[in-house]
Amino acid sequence: MVAAKFFDEITEQSRMKAKIVEYYFDAWANIIVGTQKARTNMTQRIGYFDLFAGPGRYGDGTVSTPIKVLQKAVSNSEIAKRLVTVFNDNNQDSTKNLLTEINQIVGIKELKHKPEVWSNDIDDEFVQEFSKIKLIPALAFIDPWGYKGLSNGLLQAFVKDWGCDCIFFFNYGRINAGINNDMVRGHMNALFGEHVVDDLRGKFVGMESDARESLVIETLARTLIENSSAEYVLPFCFKNSTGVRTSHHIVFVSKNFKGYEVMKEIMAKASHDLSTGVGSFQFSPAANRQTTLLFELNKTLEELKPQLLIDFRGQTLAMANIYKAHCVGTPFIKANYKKVLRELEDVGKVKVTGRKSKQGFADHLLVEFPN
Repeated sequence: MVAAKFFDEITEQSRMKAKIVEYYFDAWANIIVGTQKARTNMTQRIGYFDLFAGPGRYGDGTVSTPIKVLQKAVSNSEIAKRLVTVFNDNNQDSTKNLLTEINQIVGIKELKHKPEVWSNDIDDEFVQEFSKIKLIPALAFIDPWGYKGLSNGLLQAFVKDWGCDCIFFFNYGRINAGINNDMVRGHMNALFGEHVVDDLRGKFVGMESDARESLVIETLARTLIENSSAEYVLPFCFKNSTGVRTSHHIVFVSKNFKGYEVMKEIMAKASHDLSTGVGSFQFSPAANRQTTLLFELNKTLEELKPQLLIDFRGQTLAMANIYKAHCVGTPFIKANYKKVLRELEDVGKVKVTGRKSKQGFADHLLVEFPN
């Protein structure tokens, strides 16, 4: 009943979440399709899996993520002829409504592969089946109401193969409460691991709420990287309507730096605060600046300058290599590095060689850092 009421009316947070998924799907699909066209010996299909899809439309008439993704797909002929989609929801009323909405999409018959709509429970059997399958390049969106069905094994199953990325909903409030609740201990163990949950319980004693949130999210990120083939985990925080408390996060998981780079750009632009030139990686309807603790995502460009001078002391590297080596776990995107390096050059803190252009700080330019 609670999950069904979620679709009564779209919130600002849900609207932004849908935009992030939609924008990433579009960018990801075009990157994969470009690779497939260049390599004809590989599969010419791509996939999109939504495991908690809902009815396809909110009560106020706003279409939800499944419809947005399909609308994006039918507008691109290269994606339309490759895309395989699976939409699942264990509520049969929701799947019935979703199928109706899908069939009403203008141009839906342009898709070579007809969308599949399932009504399965996301349980251990489901995870085991997908763990055995070698997936085509696919984006998985896992958006449960709470935490039932969300497990480390499920996330691993959907990022294990080439070209596979995952975006999932992380209900911090409910999971924070669940870690100390023996009634849902099994769900917490499935997500973090039994020993990790025990460790979190011990550390929670006397810990303030913001530090506790940071610990939970960083533990989640570390667990995903340690227990799967994923190398990159990027969270985005949503505040409640007053901007005071965290409502939830969406978390992006990938093995590929390019995917991480693209999603980071999208999340940075979706941030409610860009006043410093650096995304806050959180969205608050109240636009009340809060500190995002994970991976020190509250750093400014002024802090980046001395850090680069320290981290690359005595080295000479191309701008692109500096960016790639340094950006993971920071809030900074490529444009931030170009701006800072240009400013460091202007004041004589670094030496830059290579053909320059008024268009910007090119990727190939060599930057020499002093000892």
